[in-house]
Amino acid sequence: MIDTKKIVEAAERNLTGTDLFVVGCTCSAGNEIELTVDSDTSVDIDACAALSRAVEAEFDRDAEDFSLTVASAGIGSELRCLRQYRKLTGRPVEVLLTSGVKVLATLDEATDEGIVLSYEEKQLVEGRKRKQSVRVTRSYSYPEIKYTKEWLDFK
Repeated sequence: MIDTKKIVEAAERNLTGTDLFVVGCTCSAGNEIELTVDSDTSVDIDACAALSRAVEAEFDRDAEDFSLTVASAGIGSELRCLRQYRKLTGRPVEVLLTSGVKVLATLDEATDEGIVLSYEEKQLVEGRKRKQSVRVTRSYSYPEIKYTKEWLDFK
């Protein structure tokens, strides 16, 4: 079984000088390797194919047979690294907290400790009989977050 760390290291060497970065790498028992990359702008299929060829060239198929798939992190995929969070700053995201609460909000900031979200919430305002919609800003640490995804509204 091929070590995923070696695959990631080879990919990062080949991505130096580009805006692409490695998000994750998995390897099945049958040596089927999936390398996921993302970019600060966009990932095209030519970049994935070139990276696949470059990484495969660094390994000997005679020593160990493997299958390598290089794919981009899709729009609906979970964010896995700080660089992905920073890329989505100012955009709508869907966050599922470990408490089971789902939040649709704007990602205001991403730091090493956590994220800052702002969203509309109905709250009882002093002097009003009904709850009013109020813009709320809250911080969440990464351990509080089960997943975060980019939110696309098709309405």
